[in-house]
Amino acid sequence: MAQWVGSARDNDGLPFMLVDKVAARVYVFNAVGDLLGIDSALLGSARGDTTAPGIGDLPLAQIRPEHRTTPAGRFVAHLEKDVRGSSILVIDYEASIALHPLVPGSPHERRAERLRSDDPDEKRISFGCINVPQDFYESVVRRAFAGTAGVVYILPETTPISDFLRE
Repeated sequence: MAQWVGSARDNDGLPFMLVDKVAARVYVFNAVGDLLGIDSALLGSARGDTTAPGIGDLPLAQIRPEHRTTPAGRFVAHLEKDVRGSSILVIDYEASIALHPLVPGSPHERRAERLRSDDPDEKRISFGCINVPQDFYESVVRRAFAGTAGVVYILPETTPISDFLRE
């Protein structure tokens, strides 16, 4: 996929990221396609490649379990501050999807332990956002996207990839 991005120049000269939902991994590249870093990620607890209409307007408690997906697609993303002033990479504003450092969650969720697991199925826990280790976020993601937008490709897990590529 990274080779296709480079040869098609689909990233429009911007840094880019690949999110492999099947493997629960994030790959970050600079604008010319050099790999900057790879790490594990926590993803939406529900499998699927689309977002339920209006989901970004709902309080978390009202998001049904089957709608807690990390949507597939090509997104132009940028760094912002969340409501607490912490840095996040906004991927899909309307659907409230972002990539951000690991949030602790409740103890029974074992988010940090899940993030370190080798089993991708263990990494399905979020409402749809992508959680990565704090140090990876700071040293790779924030540096790559600082002062610029970038392209995030979230690879599908239930739909053909060709459905998400630009012509």
